Amino acid sequence: MFKSAKESQVTITELMLPANSNFSGKIHGGYILNLMDQIAFACASKHSRHYCVTASVNRVDFLNPIDVGELVTLKASVNYTGRTSMVIGVRIEAENIQTGVKKHCNSSYFTMVAKDEKGNNVPVPGLILDNEQSVRRFSRSIARQEQAKKRTTLFKSSEFKIEEHIDALKHHNVKITL
Repeated sequence: MFKSAKESQVTITELMLPANSNFSGKIHGGYILNLMDQIAFACASKHSRHYCVTASVNRVDFLNPIDVGELVTLKASVNYTGRTSMVIGVRIEAENIQTGVKKHCNSSYFTMVAKDEKGNNVPVPGLILDNEQSVRRFSRSIARQEQAKKRTTLFKSSEFKIEEHIDALKHHNVKITL
């Protein structure tokens, strides 16, 4: 079975309230992460028709702060499907309701895994790639997975070679006392 990304896209908009802010009136990053996880869950569950859990989050960069009183819109879409997992792309924009000015605040990628009622992984529908952007997103997800595997291997304790890294560290804010 295959489904298009459009069938499971989810969008939510929420007014940012003082209860979720720090002392300078900016919304806590943890609160935004919570919203991101919720929308990734909703999108993945809608695509798979199963309960889903977060397996990993790939890179979270806070590009612009979000102020109290702004409307925050989160958009989620399935970018990739494996056998039991999906990569959900999440985009966040904040809008000043007085000026109408919008700003991109974050984009991130959540890997979600579909589960059955016993907690076992279950297969998910494949993804229909129906335009150039969907092919690009799917391909980027594959490349991101390969990069993650390389990072894991490169710094694995049994594979790490200190002599390959020690010189580069001398140019950083570190004191080496080996």
